Amino acid sequence: MSSSLIHSVGYDAAARVLEVELLEGHVYQYRDVSPFIYEGLLAAKSKGAFFNKRIASRFSFEQLHH
Repeated sequence: MSSSLIHSVGYDAAARVLEVELLEGHVYQYRDVSPFIYEGLLAAKSKGAFFNKRIASRFSFEQLHH
């Protein structure tokens, strides 16, 4: 993934869980994320800005490991 913040993302549509691995190594799972938000992240010109504005502060999450 081309981003200065995000290393990789994965999405489980059935569970509506978005998993984000940051370049620093932290991995987070965000719950109840709609497919629309996931597709928006993939299409965003600045994935880091989209993530910070539309995901990081709006969805409950769990940090998996670092």
